[in-house]
Amino acid sequence: MKNNGLVPLTKPVTFIRERGVVLKKQTFIQGAMILLAAGIINRILGFIPRIALPRVIGAEGVGIYQLSYPFFIVLVTLITGGIPLAVAKLVAEADTGANRFSPQRILQISLAFTLTLGVIFMFLCIIFAPWVTRYVLTDERVYHTFVSMSPMIAIIAVSAVYRGYFQGKQNMIPTAASSIVETIVRIICVIWFAWLLLPQGIAQAAAGAMLGALVGEFIGMLVLLWNYHRQKNETEPLYTPSSALPQAKNSLGSVTQPNHSQHSLIRRLLAISVPVTAGRLVGSLSYLAETIVTAQSLAIAGISRGLATAQYGALQGMIIPLLLLPGALTSSLATSLVPSLSEASAQGDRALIHKRMHQALRLALVTGAPFSVFMYVLAEPMCLILYNDASIGSMLKLMAPFALFIYIQAPLQAALQALDRPGKALLNTFIGAVIKITLILLLASRPEYGIFGAIIAICANSTIVTLLHARSVRTLLQFRFKVMDWVKTGTGMFIMGAATLLVYEHTVVILPLWARMILAPTIGLIVYLIVMGLTRMIDFHDLSRAPIIGSWFERRSRK
Repeated sequence: MKNNGLVPLTKPVTFIRERGVVLKKQTFIQGAMILLAAGIINRILGFIPRIALPRVIGAEGVGIYQLSYPFFIVLVTLITGGIPLAVAKLVAEADTGANRFSPQRILQISLAFTLTLGVIFMFLCIIFAPWVTRYVLTDERVYHTFVSMSPMIAIIAVSAVYRGYFQGKQNMIPTAASSIVETIVRIICVIWFAWLLLPQGIAQAAAGAMLGALVGEFIGMLVLLWNYHRQKNETEPLYTPSSALPQAKNSLGSVTQPNHSQHSLIRRLLAISVPVTAGRLVGSLSYLAETIVTAQSLAIAGISRGLATAQYGALQGMIIPLLLLPGALTSSLATSLVPSLSEASAQGDRALIHKRMHQALRLALVTGAPFSVFMYVLAEPMCLILYNDASIGSMLKLMAPFALFIYIQAPLQAALQALDRPGKALLNTFIGAVIKITLILLLASRPEYGIFGAIIAICANSTIVTLLHARSVRTLLQFRFKVMDWVKTGTGMFIMGAATLLVYEHTVVILPLWARMILAPTIGLIVYLIVMGLTRMIDFHDLSRAPIIGSWFERRSRK
C-alpha cells in the first residue's frame, strides 16, 4: 500500500466487521451530504418555533428567552468547545494506527471528563442564578429561564462526546438522526410549554420555552446513546497489536507517538481540545459581551429596557437565525472536513487537503449565495410572512450582503483546527471580537444608530474574521483560492437577484403575497442553477455521491 512517503503499513490497522461484512467509512462528500440533508430538515423545522414563539410570547418574551443563551453558550463552550473535535481527531487517528488506544477507550475517558465538568457547572449555575441574572444579564425576569436551561449543560456534555466519536468514525448518520429527532421534540415542547405557562406571565412563558428545549436535548442524547449501543452490539472491532504500529509523520512534519498510558491520552485530549476551546470561548465570550454591551449601549442611547429587549430579541431570535439558515451546509462541511483533513494530514497528502478545501469552499459559496440574494431582495415581505412584522426587514436587508463571509467561515476555521493550528483561529477570532465590541460601544450608544450600530458591528466582525482565517489557511498550506469561483458566483447572484425582483414586482396585481413569495424565489433559483451549471460551478460528480438522489446525478455525469 502506498503511504505517501511515510513508513509503510504492513497490514490494515482497523477492521470493523458487521455480520461478516467489512464496514466502509463514508466519504467526505457523503458525510457532508448526510449532515447537509439533516441540517436542512432541522433548519426548516426549527423555523416553526421561530415563527410561532414570537406570536405566542411576543418580541419581548423572545428577548427574555434569548438573553440567557449567551451565558449558557459560554459555559457549554468552556466544557465541550474542543472535545468533539479532539475525540473525532483521536478516533480517526486510532483507525489509521497513529495511536494505540481503541476508539472505545477514547470515548470512555472523554465521556468521564466532560460529564464531570458538566454536572459541576450545572449545579453552579443553579446556585448562582440570582446573582447572574441580576448583575450580569441585567434583567431579573431571566431567572426562571436561566434555571430551566442549567440541566442542558450536562446533557450537551454527553452528546458532544458521542457526536465526536461518530464524526471520527466518519459515520454521520447517528448525528443526523439525533439532530432531527431533537428538533422535532423541541418544536412540540417549546411551543406547548410556552403556551401552558403564558397565563403566569411573559417571564414564565419564556422559561417554559427553555424547558421545551431541554426536553429536546435530552431526547437527542438518548438517540445517540441508542445508536452507539446498537453499533457496539452489532460490530466486532479487530485491532492491530500495538507493538506493530509504526510511527508516522503528519503533513506538517511532527511525529505522532503511540500513547502508553491513560494519562498520556488525557494529555493528548487536552492538547487538542484546550486551544480549540479557547478559540471558541473567545467567540462565546464575545457573544456574551455583545449582549451586555448592546443592552447598556441602547440604554445610553435613551432606549427603554422593554424596547431594547424587544429589539435585541428581534435581532437574535428572528433575523440572525434566518440569516444563518445556510449554516446547515457550513456546519456539515466543517464536521466532515475535520476527520478528512486529519487523515490526509497524517498520511502527508497535501494534494488531498487542497482538494477537500476547494470542495468545501465551493459548496459553501454556491449553496449560500442564493440565500444571501433572497434575503436582500425580499427582506421586508419575508419578515412579514414569517414574523408578521415587516419593520424588522431593514435589519435583514443590511446584514444579507455580508452573509457569504459567514457561510465560508466555518470550513476555513475547521481546516485550521484539523491541521493543528487552533491558535491561528483563536487569534483571528479574538481580533474580530475586539473590533465588534468596540464598534457596538461607539455606534449602538448613539441614538441615530441604536440597534443598527450593533448590526454594523456584527457584519464587520464576520467579514474581518473570515478574511483573517483565509489568510491563515493560505499561509499554512500555500493554498490558492480560486478567484474565478467568486466571479462566477457573483455573476449568478446578480442575474438571479434581477430575475427574482422582476417576477416579484410584475405579479403584484395578479397574485397574492404568499404566491409571489413562492413563485419569485423559484424562478430566481432556476435561473441561478442554470448559470451555475453553465459556468461549471455545480459538479455533478460530487452530487452523485449524495444519498438517495446520487444515482440520478451519477447518470447525468456520465452523459
